[in-house]
Amino acid sequence: MRIFHLPSLQCLFLLTVGLFIAGCASTPSYNPTTFPYEQDEEKLAAKPLRTVVIPHVNLGMPSRNYLQKEAPRIDGFVSSYLKANGYKVIDQREFKQRWNAGTRAYGDPVDPTSGRVNMKTFAQIMESIRDDMVEKFQLDAFVFTDLVELEVPFSGGLKHLARWDGVSRKPPLQGPGAGVSADFDWNTPAAVASLQVSIFNADLQRVFFSRGGMDATDAIDTRSSSGRFTRRRNMLENEDFIMEGVELAFHPLIVMKNWPGNP
Repeated sequence: MRIFHLPSLQCLFLLTVGLFIAGCASTPSYNPTTFPYEQDEEKLAAKPLRTVVIPHVNLGMPSRNYLQKEAPRIDGFVSSYLKANGYKVIDQREFKQRWNAGTRAYGDPVDPTSGRVNMKTFAQIMESIRDDMVEKFQLDAFVFTDLVELEVPFSGGLKHLARWDGVSRKPPLQGPGAGVSADFDWNTPAAVASLQVSIFNADLQRVFFSRGGMDATDAIDTRSSSGRFTRRRNMLENEDFIMEGVELAFHPLIVMKNWPGNP
């Protein structure tokens, strides 16, 4: 392409505009709700993680029943993401078998009535699983993937966006109608789901912790004349939203392109 005949100032202007547009195209939009991750650089440098397993149990209290149903599918996304980024992921059934053996030996650490976790019993089971899996698989880490639920309002400007854990989502609708009542209270908090990742090395020391938003678990009930939120019949269906949450939750252990947090 011959442009040498153009005046130098015009060339400079076109070049500057081109760089500006390119820069805008590659610059992620900042989201102040991006989770402040924790990463132990020293421990990770001393013992890099290569072989991991994703426990089928939460690190903390169990997720809500309707989120527990989605957990195996979300773990599938996490496993694929880890494998695509060079990690060896041991089949989850290996952990399940050892977990079941551990609960028979030490008891179930989760109180079925309150959902509270006896951390002493939990630690005993994890130590026995760790010892066996390190010996058999040279395991480097446990990747806990808790599905947690938060409450946020869809009150962000004219588009009524909810923002949490690095994502921005429009309010989903549920029901026969297609609109929202004029007197709907947009400051009413709605339930939303995030993926919380906690990684423990073979010494059972936490080396990484973060969270990524996925999608709302509540929807606006269009059957209600006054407008209200109701639990979604089908949740966490949008695979793009799930993957965004996974990528957010693992950054910067696995660097997310266009991460929306502070550089």
